[in-house]
Amino acid sequence: MKLNQTTVLVLSTLLASGAVMAQTKAPEPDFTLSYNVGVTTDYRFRAISQTSFKPALQAGVDFAHKNGFYLGAWGSNINWIKDYVGAADGSLEVDLYGGYKGELVKDLGFDIGLIAYQYPGNTAANVAGFANANTTEIYGALSYGVVTAKYSYSTSNFIANSNSSGSAYVEVAATLDLGNGFTLTPHIGHQTIPNQAVNGDYTDYSLTLAKDFGNGFTATITALGTNAGDAFYKVAGFDNLGKSALAVGVKYSF
Repeated sequence: MKLNQTTVLVLSTLLASGAVMAQTKAPEPDFTLSYNVGVTTDYRFRAISQTSFKPALQAGVDFAHKNGFYLGAWGSNINWIKDYVGAADGSLEVDLYGGYKGELVKDLGFDIGLIAYQYPGNTAANVAGFANANTTEIYGALSYGVVTAKYSYSTSNFIANSNSSGSAYVEVAATLDLGNGFTLTPHIGHQTIPNQAVNGDYTDYSLTLAKDFGNGFTATITALGTNAGDAFYKVAGFDNLGKSALAVGVKYSF
């Protein structure tokens, strides 16, 4: 079959257009909405057990805009308000957070935001010497390469401790890629809680090995410990909430 010049020109245009379309990437979405659900053998917050060394079921949702703005919510069952404070109610934690992240210069990232730790219906304030468990913190973090340093500061009373506004937590962690979906994360932090009759300040340390199995599934095992004092973190019938332990968790993100 003999092709005339017009036919050749049309075919050439179509082929060129197809090649351009094949090489064009889909545009970045303006925002993403993701979800996660997981379980852990012992929910630790800054290495302090929130479930009295019992398992926890946890879930969250995150909104992230491509300009760096983000919002999220996360929840877990807890035990410490009843077991350690002695309150009648308070078995759920719901965290509401939002912030902004980006790069100051190449490879130097930042993250600033606010988080509200909410304990719906908690009656900690009804127990002598304690305050409502709801806590609000502002935070700022810098990251360079595999290392992240973060500072958190409470603008309210800190997790049921009376007159504890101004509590602070400073931490440093590194995320090391071991290959084949494995990462290793060493972490150290220090918590201060002002104006307490008994010193509640402590240092914590942990080492987490994580495995990404793909398709949204990850598993972690964490070895952790603290120098948290018995006088502040232990009550009759329960062990020190900051005692050394291994915690194992699995999570599905979608």
